[in-house]
Formats: sequence, C-alpha cells, structure tokens
Amino acid sequence: MAPRNHKNWLRGPKVEYISSECYNNYSIYEQEIEQIFAKVWVPMCHTSEMCNDGDFRSTQIAHQNVVALNMKGDIQVFLCPSIDRPSGNGFDTDGLKKLHSEVKHGGMVWTTLDPNPSHSVEEWTCGAFDCIADAIDTEEMEVFHYHKAIIDTNYKLWHDTNSEFYHDFMHYFNRVSGFNDEYFARKNIPFDNGHVNVSTFTVNYEEYEGFEDRGELSFPNLPPNQWYMVDLFPGFNFNLRGNAYRSDTVTPLGPNRVLIEFRGYGLKKDTPEERNTRVKAHNSIWGPFGRNLHEDLIGVAGQGTTMREGTEARNILHGRHENSTIHDEVGMRHYYEAWGKFLGVSPMNPLAMLQENLYAAE
Repeated sequence: MAPRNHKNWLRGPKVEYISSECYNNYSIYEQEIEQIFAKVWVPMCHTSEMCNDGDFRSTQIAHQNVVALNMKGDIQVFLCPSIDRPSGNGFDTDGLKKLHSEVKHGGMVWTTLDPNPSHSVEEWTCGAFDCIADAIDTEEMEVFHYHKAIIDTNYKLWHDTNSEFYHDFMHYFNRVSGFNDEYFARKNIPFDNGHVNVSTFTVNYEEYEGFEDRGELSFPNLPPNQWYMVDLFPGFNFNLRGNAYRSDTVTPLGPNRVLIEFRGYGLKKDTPEERNTRVKAHNSIWGPFGRNLHEDLIGVAGQGTTMREGTEARNILHGRHENSTIHDEVGMRHYYEAWGKFLGVSPMNPLAMLQENLYAAE
C-alpha cells in the first residue's frame, strides 16, 4: 500500500470514527460539564463510608461541592458553598440546598445536580446492573480500600480503557496465563443512555504465578471465578471479579486532567480472615501496586499526551465489528453516540458543530 500524504491522512475513513477534538478542546469540556455532568445521576460514595449518625462524605460534581450526610440512618445530599475536608462527623446543613439522591446498586449513594430529574436511578441505569444485582444486593457491602489519583488525561480516555480491549497488550502476562477462549468470546451489551456491560467468563487464577483460585469467596449468587463489568455513561465503572468488587468514579478537572476515585469492597459479614483474603485479591490486581491498574493509567496518560489542544486533529477508528464480542468496538460506538446526543454534536466533527450551536444560541 502506498504511503499516505498529508491530504490522504486527514481524509475521513470509510468506517465509524470520532475526531480527537472530542478529547482536548476546552469549549467541549465546558459543555460536557454543563450538559452532561450537571444533569446525570452520579455515584458519589458508598453508604459504608458514613456508618454513624452525623458522618459525611464530600465530593465535587460539575465544579460544585456536594456533601452526603448520614442523618439518623437516612442518607441525604446537599449542595455546599465550601468544604474543607473530604469526610468526617458533624456537618451543619442550615441554609444548604438539598439535592435529589437515592441509595441503589449495592449501597452506592447517587445524586444529581438536576433540580427536576426526569429519571430515577433505576431508570437512568436501564438494566445495566442486572447482571450483577444478585451479587451486590444480596448481602451488605462495605468499602475496605480507597485511593484517588489525578491523571493528566481526558476523563473519556479512562472510560475508553474500560470499554475497549486493545489495551490488553499492556497486560501481557494476563493474556498468556489467565485469559482463555472464553475471555475473547465475552459480549459487550449496550443499554440505553450510553451504558454497556461486559459478560462473564471463568478466570484461571491458578495460571497466574503466585495466585490462587478465588472461587471460595465468590460474591453471593456469583459462580466461582467469574468476571462482570458495568461501564456507566459518562465515566463510571463497576468491576466484579471473583471475590473482589471495585468501582471507579471520575471528576473531570479540565480537558486534559481528571480525578479518579477507586474503591474496593467486601461483604460486611466477612470474618477477619475472609477480609484479608479479599483485600489481597483486590490489591494484587487493582491496588496502586497491583498487576493491572498502573498499566491502564500509564496507557491513558500516554494517549492524553498525544492529544493535547493544539495538536493536529486525527481520526480515531471505531470500525471493528466482531459480533459484539470483546474486541468489537460496539461499546465505543454506543458511548459516543450518547455523548454526541447530550452535546448536540457529531463526534466526527464536534468542534465545528459546537461553534455553530453556540453561535446560533447568541
């Protein structure tokens, strides 16, 4: 095949694609904050992080400080002008605006800045959690691991990592040991509102050097050594793997900067020995020094570096079709279709359409 010249390189592909402008433009970022994050349901924390009356947990959504407070067993969420700590006990809510909130899907505290949400949490998630509902809702869970990271990349690149599986090459040892034909036959299943879940397969943990079978402490109603994942629009991930459960929540800090909060969960009824086993299983894969997490973070930071604002726009292909199995890019196409609808733009040419929309609004 003859090499491409510059004109050919910029020509639109004949398969599905998006523009790298989706990731690096400040105007697009501002619209994402206003049109997406200020309107959707956000899983801000877990009930186990505020067990006692008066306990609170804070976060930021769409540049607004938000506080979840345990008020005699009833979790309520408030908009707060300022907050000086992420958690604690005792918080004065006088004069604060109360937000809509619900506790759903394994004890997560959900809230939205939208004063009149058109959907409940169940309606918003559209069945994406059904595949793991019996595992995370049967027994009460609690957070045993929390850490956060600020990464110099666009928040969507982190979500992309959980939606596409070409990044497997970074997990080489996993691919030549624990993965098998079942792994590559897993299905990406789209749901309304841009959500996707990834169906299960049996992980051969005994093939990992230094690892043991994880079937004994599987979550309730989960067959031994199974792995399910829920990718929730616009950037939240829930990962149930064997005897450990993880959630990621993103807070965009700019077009090229994102705060990611990671939580690991066990069952509240765990014995100390069972909890130690779960902690070890979680941290060996997803902790700050685990086998997978740092590789994913390095990958998205590298991608972000190549897409800084001012670099030439490029086309990112989403055209692989493999019967919705794991390397089919159906999850990516589904996500960016929803993303484009929220912003009123085409992901293939978002900046020009956004500028037209803003000009028309004036």
